[in-house]
Amino acid sequence: MYRLLSSVTARAAATAGPAWDGGRRGAHRRPGLPVLGLGWAGGLGLGLGLALGAKLVVGLRGAVPIQSPADPEASGTTELSHEQALSPGSPHTPAPPAARGFSRAIESSRDLLHRIKDEVGAPGIVVGVSVDGKEVWSEGLGYADVENRVPCKPETVMRIASISKSLTMVALAKLWEAGKLDLDLPVQHYVPEFPEKEYEGEKVSVTTRLLISHLSGIRHYEKDIKKVKEEKAYKALKMVKGTPPPSDQEKELKEKGGKNNEKSDAPKAKVEQDSEARCRSAKPGKKKNDFEQGELYLKEKFENSIESLRLFKNDPLFFKPGSQFLYSTFGYTLLAAIVERASGYKYLDYMQKIFHDLDMLTTVQEENEPVIYNRARFYVYNKKKRLVNTPYVDNSYKWAGGGFLSTVGDLLKFGNAMLYGYQVGQFKNSNENLLPGYLKPETMVMMWTPVPNTEMSWDKEGKYAMAWGVVEKKQTYGSCRKQRHYASHTGGAVGASSVLLVLPEELDSEAVNNKVPPRGIIVSIICNMQSVGLNSTALKIALEFDKDRAD
Repeated sequence: MYRLLSSVTARAAATAGPAWDGGRRGAHRRPGLPVLGLGWAGGLGLGLGLALGAKLVVGLRGAVPIQSPADPEASGTTELSHEQALSPGSPHTPAPPAARGFSRAIESSRDLLHRIKDEVGAPGIVVGVSVDGKEVWSEGLGYADVENRVPCKPETVMRIASISKSLTMVALAKLWEAGKLDLDLPVQHYVPEFPEKEYEGEKVSVTTRLLISHLSGIRHYEKDIKKVKEEKAYKALKMVKGTPPPSDQEKELKEKGGKNNEKSDAPKAKVEQDSEARCRSAKPGKKKNDFEQGELYLKEKFENSIESLRLFKNDPLFFKPGSQFLYSTFGYTLLAAIVERASGYKYLDYMQKIFHDLDMLTTVQEENEPVIYNRARFYVYNKKKRLVNTPYVDNSYKWAGGGFLSTVGDLLKFGNAMLYGYQVGQFKNSNENLLPGYLKPETMVMMWTPVPNTEMSWDKEGKYAMAWGVVEKKQTYGSCRKQRHYASHTGGAVGASSVLLVLPEELDSEAVNNKVPPRGIIVSIICNMQSVGLNSTALKIALEFDKDRAD
């Protein structure tokens, strides 16, 4: 041990230079051992520190960082630290230069997701971002399984809810492109099991196109037609009025007005009170939200889409087809039956072929029996504000409208395939070697064109198109807010929330000549907690990455 310490000290002295040689050389000398210089105790300590420090640095560079199971917030990230990325001993794949170029956007977006997660009390959330067709960031925050302390990671599989509608649209579009499906024929041409409909005594036609854009009049989970109509009428009244009824604060300010104005204000106040009373009487009774509807928690297994039609096929239409927007997951159950008849395949078999083509290998229908690796558990808060597991549900009645499981990575692939098809037509003249898109450019333009009489509930600036919500480019005033063009779809299921957002690049002639599609930002977010609005968060994240991309 003494030889080791002396050797370390001698090396340190040789490195440090002549200053280590002075002093009483005879002190503590032993025959056959090297001479210890002045202040040997201090030198020995410094030498040990230098040696151990160097050893520690080498060890740390080659070490794999171990995250505590008690802190899942940092788990699941694919973004590596600078030292990890450069370390020759690290088992992780180094972060690509593109990912490191978005460090500011990643840090800002991570902070935003932490805030959202904490605000709603979500157990876990997973995000993925791609820029110009390349995945640059994916990360999991919190827990995929709270009971077993399994952290979220990019591979975590969750319910994607109504994003399933956008997947179903691809099947319909492929059949339309192949000439096997006419979007404007009555649905009975493909599914005679669905009865012909009347509205207020008049025969009406429900078509595939109307079903896709929620204009068919087929109900959603709410069965009470009176409540739905009252709610629609109330919304329409508010839009016409432009301003809501006076608030309590406004009424209080009026009450504090000078006594001199009391007489002159009396008739005006009466008019306002009458107006408010009329508005109150028009306001619908309390309507159950989707998560209070019994059909959302069905446990019955349906063998095919035709069988599941019995849930709603004999119900009356709530509106005349084409006249009003009524979001309906059951409408997509009927669309699944149309896919089966037009394609000649079972709906799930046809969708699995599409997932294979799109390289979406972790996207599957949700079933309880199969072992699905990395599947998360799903949660809700009970009346006592305690986190509990959601009840068992069987989604076989709504595969097409909200029954698939997926990962953020698969959703990014899907978004990029759609964006490529949307843009490839603009690049064809400058690059003839480009492969065709999965869907033709004219098909994608049709799908992402807003449809009249529709609504986009997750962004009031937009309209519903064909299984996507679309916000168009708009700027009203100079040097003021500029609205970007984007397409997205959100999802809400029992114990789950989701969003997939596509922000295309604003292409000019120079961009088309020097680049290849897809050009733009894709953001996907999935969460194992219901009723979490994620669209605005996804848009903010997309704009952060677009800012770094421009820089």
